[in-house]
Amino acid sequence: MALILENIAKHVSLTPEEQELFLSKLETNTYKAKTLLLNAGEVCKHSYFVNSGILRSFNINDNIVEHVLSFACEGWWMSDMYSYFSQKPGQLFIEVLEEAEVVSLSKENQEQLYLEIPKLERFFRILIENSLVANQQRLMDNLSLPAEERFEKFTKKYGTLVHKVPQKQIASFIGVTPEFFSKMKARLLKK
Repeated sequence: MALILENIAKHVSLTPEEQELFLSKLETNTYKAKTLLLNAGEVCKHSYFVNSGILRSFNINDNIVEHVLSFACEGWWMSDMYSYFSQKPGQLFIEVLEEAEVVSLSKENQEQLYLEIPKLERFFRILIENSLVANQQRLMDNLSLPAEERFEKFTKKYGTLVHKVPQKQIASFIGVTPEFFSKMKARLLKK
């Protein structure tokens, strides 16, 4: 649980008593690869913190094409934010890509923590703001940058994932077909 406390300490300081209360509201589980933590059409009732392993969020369009929205590796949070905050059915799947130890915080417990430890509201606000900025930047990148530059940004942000995540998922994340990605990667390796 040290990793999640370190994550919080980057933005707010908790007393030992507050840390204990926070930790008491969490549930930790280990999941095998390919486990779905959330299905599209379900209401997202948890946010997830990755102690180890990799998660991805994605949706599947009407043509059965997967679109990867995000990856979360050690020390990162993930949720279907639309569903989590609206408590309406979402459109995202959250899947474990490699065996992972995941900490879950229920929406109910998070709301209770806001009342009991108000500075956690600031912590989660900062996370949400950072997520909003990252999503806006990714959208702008997808609209304006060539695929090679989007891949370079991916490797800078998710460097350790390049060799752990299937190429077709990286291709989906940067918005190209697996075939184009394979040719592009071969071109980049020749440089």
